[in-house]
Amino acid sequence: MTEFNRRSLMGGVAATAALGALPRSRARAQAANTIRIGVLNDQSGPYRDISGPYGVQCAMQAVAEFGNRGFNVEVINADHQNRPDVGINIARQWYDQGVDVIVDVPTSSVGLAVANVAREKNKAYLNTGSATSDLTGAQCSPNTIHWMYDTYMLAKSTGAAMVRAGGDSWYFITADYAFGHALERDTGNFVRSAGGRVLGAVRYPFPATTDFSSFLVQAQASRAKVIGFANAGADTINSIKQAAEFGVTRRGTKLAALLMFLPDVHSIGLDTAQGLVLTESFYWDLNDRTRAFTERMRPRLRDVVPNMASAANYSCTLHYLKAIADMGVPAAKASGVEVINRMKAMPCDDDAFGRGTIRADGRKLCPSYLFEVKSPRESRGRWDYYKLLQTTPAEEAFRPLAEGNCAFLRT
Repeated sequence: MTEFNRRSLMGGVAATAALGALPRSRARAQAANTIRIGVLNDQSGPYRDISGPYGVQCAMQAVAEFGNRGFNVEVINADHQNRPDVGINIARQWYDQGVDVIVDVPTSSVGLAVANVAREKNKAYLNTGSATSDLTGAQCSPNTIHWMYDTYMLAKSTGAAMVRAGGDSWYFITADYAFGHALERDTGNFVRSAGGRVLGAVRYPFPATTDFSSFLVQAQASRAKVIGFANAGADTINSIKQAAEFGVTRRGTKLAALLMFLPDVHSIGLDTAQGLVLTESFYWDLNDRTRAFTERMRPRLRDVVPNMASAANYSCTLHYLKAIADMGVPAAKASGVEVINRMKAMPCDDDAFGRGTIRADGRKLCPSYLFEVKSPRESRGRWDYYKLLQTTPAEEAFRPLAEGNCAFLRT
């Protein structure tokens, strides 16, 4: 864990110690009436700027806006370092020590592992960070809700748009873990179903790779019209920057950033990123509600605006707390499945994502938006980076329920 996270956890320990000075009956009553939320994400690695400390602040904003409704709420956080073993250990410790729900968890291998722990402990897990569509498919769980985006949605929106624009031959540069595999698989399926071809793929070690030159050379040698980057965060940034240095696009090859976030565009810069097509389910300047939410976040995020991942922490935390208020703290602590079921039964509505619903398999439904990155001349200033190309309605954006083969729905 980073120093920041250790201080947060130590603060939780200090609070618990202070309770020991109270009469035992009062201390037990206060603990029983406290909901504990654990934000587990990448605080120091390639996905830090996507959520990291910003995702923690967005979850805390939801708690602040929810207010005092008869129970206490505590938020703690930790860095899973993009390692499944670290993520599992933290999840087990948290659940055993009274954490009621875990939120975020980028890196699909970690997310899938945490989902298994939540099911084993009958606790709630709200995934906003892991992208693999297997969380609502082959490895679905009644204890998990998958918020915001997944590899199927990204593949359908960005991948299909690229094929329609003439990019009918693809080569993938893929992060070699669950997320990269799923994104390559789902995008490849859409390319082939649209009449295109997948000419090959190369998988690189994650998270140990920063030099993508040899992979770009292989991709160029395939003569594919599109190089698809099945990666995210710092890996996507480095891939696109190095592709520009190699002059890949000057030779007519298109780049497909299959999962890209606003902070990535900011890091790359509009000179290099302009013209890239990408999919997100949130943009700070999308409408009046997203602008209002962004304005409320300014004191917490300062010169950074929320992006799809960090905003999802706000959205899912707020909906979770509404469910707790609806069912009561004792019932919520007794069963993570029942909390998830109550969340599914309640309509979602917040300024970040608007109105939505949660499907029986745990898939949170929201529209997806296909954006093109503006040129420097088109941008009005800092963070004004996107122009909207098309919107896919919520009921069409994600894999149909019947195609997911979610096992617990058949039992």
